[in-house]
Amino acid sequence: MNRRTFIQASLGGLVGLAVMNPGSAHAGLTVTSGLKVDKVKLGKTGLKVSRIAMGTGTIGSNHSSNQTRLGMDKFVKLVHHAYEKGISFFDMADSYGSHSFIGQAVKDINRKKVTLMTKMWTFPDGTPQAKDADKTLVRYLQEVDTAYFDILLMHCMGEGNWPETRKYYMDAFSKAKQTGLVKAVGVSCHNLEALRQAASNPWVDVILARINPFQTLMDGTPEVVGKILEEAQKNGKGVIGMKIFGEGKHVSDEERQRSISYVLTQGNIHGMTLGMESEGQIDDAVERVMKTLKK
Repeated sequence: MNRRTFIQASLGGLVGLAVMNPGSAHAGLTVTSGLKVDKVKLGKTGLKVSRIAMGTGTIGSNHSSNQTRLGMDKFVKLVHHAYEKGISFFDMADSYGSHSFIGQAVKDINRKKVTLMTKMWTFPDGTPQAKDADKTLVRYLQEVDTAYFDILLMHCMGEGNWPETRKYYMDAFSKAKQTGLVKAVGVSCHNLEALRQAASNPWVDVILARINPFQTLMDGTPEVVGKILEEAQKNGKGVIGMKIFGEGKHVSDEERQRSISYVLTQGNIHGMTLGMESEGQIDDAVERVMKTLKK
């Protein structure tokens, strides 16, 4: 298969490199090599994770995503390919409907060799849903068929006062951490003040933050967000980048390389989550990350 044929064949599955949640079709995929992604220490969490996490939530809502819409067989094959390329970190959420898919895909892999992260949608304290946080976590564990999650995040924090409005969840997550159901807790941020709070709040172990060089779908300028993430790292937080390609708005060959180079050298992140939908996307991401690190 020549390069043009390979690219054309791959385009059908290129709707969303979400890195970071990339997101739409793009050409120029790198020809695969024997490179594998490396592992990094995730702040002071005690976790060592692959620098790239496989995201499972491209265009994800109502318990479905582009990844789950591939169907179980194709999804499992994709995860196995990612694992062969060194990606052992898997990013899930209840709203993506990806728990059972990841559970099936990693069931024959030694649990200690993979990092499983999921996210829980939250509601203000006092609502009936908030009181079910512990029961919801048990359901997640059953869906993935695992005894514990490495990382559990509160999903999509959109305001700076989340420590006051989500205290019930924080208490429930802390209890789960104490009992061994999770190893690290934190937040996924979609607001600048929420991100500032996460960077300094002692409860937070891990932050999922939007970062790219284009300021697309970000919570502030790259410089402002980068400084907050730098402070978060100084405070021992594990920092994972998302939306590095602006949710698929910057996916030309030059833009993808610019994004990867920026987040690895100036973004102040430990790793990134990529919503990959094809083996070609996986190979391209690993190739770019590892070659950029060697420069």
